[in-house]
Order: sequence, then structure tokens, then C-alpha cells
Amino acid sequence: MSAAAADVATKVEKPPAIPRGWSRQRVLGYALVGLWIVLGIGMIVYLVEAWNSELFQKYAPGYISGLGVTLTLVAVSIVLGAVLSVPVAYARMSRNRILSSFAYAYVYFFRGTPLLTQVFLIYYGVGSFRPALEAVGLWGFFREAWYCAIFSFTLNTAAYQAEILRGAIESVPRGQWEGAASLGLHKLQTLRKIILPQALIVALRPYGNEIILMIKGSAIVALITVYDLMGITKLTYSRTFDFQSYIWAAIIYLIIVEILRHAVEWVERRITIHLHR
Repeated sequence: MSAAAADVATKVEKPPAIPRGWSRQRVLGYALVGLWIVLGIGMIVYLVEAWNSELFQKYAPGYISGLGVTLTLVAVSIVLGAVLSVPVAYARMSRNRILSSFAYAYVYFFRGTPLLTQVFLIYYGVGSFRPALEAVGLWGFFREAWYCAIFSFTLNTAAYQAEILRGAIESVPRGQWEGAASLGLHKLQTLRKIILPQALIVALRPYGNEIILMIKGSAIVALITVYDLMGITKLTYSRTFDFQSYIWAAIIYLIIVEILRHAVEWVERRITIHLHR
């Protein structure tokens, strides 16, 4: 090969130089951060200038009460959903086509439709079957908005938690099952002592995200006359027409989400400390 041909080949094979300076993505990122900072400062200035101490003293107890309703609703729904998600996840992983089909249909419906639609279907739709519900003694449950909210939230989060649990269990290598079987461990022992401890590490962050989504999604129960945090906010605004009432609610939701996020990160660091040594 001649020197000229070698020079041409070198020029062709040379990788493109990495552009220096500020890329468009970085400029856009800094612009968005700057915008959020400006909005945050503007909100703080607005709250300081428009602060109404009398309004706060009058309605603060209502916000505390609404916050308690929100946290109770989410906590009960998450716990009941976790219990329900276990058989649903088992059915999803089952080789029985009937079981897996029913579980797939359940998960597909509750993950594929809006939570608001599900709440309305249960709160308003079940009322169409009042005679049948009265006959079996269930009308007292479904006529209360609080119980309808818990029921719909439980069904919704159970579908998401079932998929989280199934994905976490299936992420554990198959060799773990085979190794446990070679030691004579029963499948239930293998699941409880070997598979679940590893699966829960994988599932922790998705579980945390699900709780956060439930906290934010719980605001829709205000539409069916449940006086949670958003319900109290709507009531406060209807009486005062003060926009601060919604800012207070947004700040409270933001604080809850940040506390949960940091709690999940702390737990994750604690249970994975052996992986970082």
C-alpha cells in the first residue's frame, strides 16, 4: 500500500471528534432548572406577601385532618393490596392457563384503565345493583364513599404490586431454585428463605414508586365526597377563594413524597450494604 493510500485509510478510519462546548441538551437542562428555580422563588415570594395568618389558623386543623385521611387511605389500601397481590402474582406465574388467564385479565384491566374510572365504576356503578347487594348484606359497605375508595384503591394497587412481585421473583436466576432443590429444600422453604430475600431487594424501589403514586393519586377521592387532603383543600378554596389553599396542599404532597423517597433510599442502602463492601 502506498503512503498516499495509507494516509487516506487513516483519515477514513479515524473516529469523529467529540464536540466540545455546550450541547443543546445541556443548555436545555440548565434552562429548565433555572425555570424551576425562578418558579420556586416566585412561589415563596407570593406566600410571604399574601400570607394570611388568620386563614391559616382557621383551616390548618382541617388540613391536618385531611392529611390523616389521605395517609390512612393509602396505608390500608397498600397493605390490603399487598395481601391480594400474592395470589394474583402466583396465578400469573402458574402453568394453569385458566388461572393465568384470569390473573392476566385482572392485571390488564386495572393497569390499563385510569384509577378515576375505577373509582367511579365502583362508587356510582355498584349502586345500580342495590337490591342484590341489600339481599346479601353488602349495601352498607358500598354506599359509603370511604369504603368504595379503599376497595377501588386496593384492587388497583394489587394489580401493580402483583406485577412488581412477579417480575422480582422471576429476576432471581433459575439456578437458585435448582441449588435449593439439590439441598433438599421444599419449594416453600426455597421461596421464603432464598428467593424472596433477593426478590425484595429488586422490588423495593418499584414498591416505593407505587406508594408515591398512590399518595398522589389519592387526591381523586375528593370527587366522591371523601374529605382527604384534597377534599379539605377544595372546601377551603370554596369558602375563601384564596389560591394559597392549593399551594399549601401542593407543599404537603411534596413533603410526603420527599420523605417517602428518602426513606426508600435509606432502606435500600441498609439492605444492600453487603453489595457495596
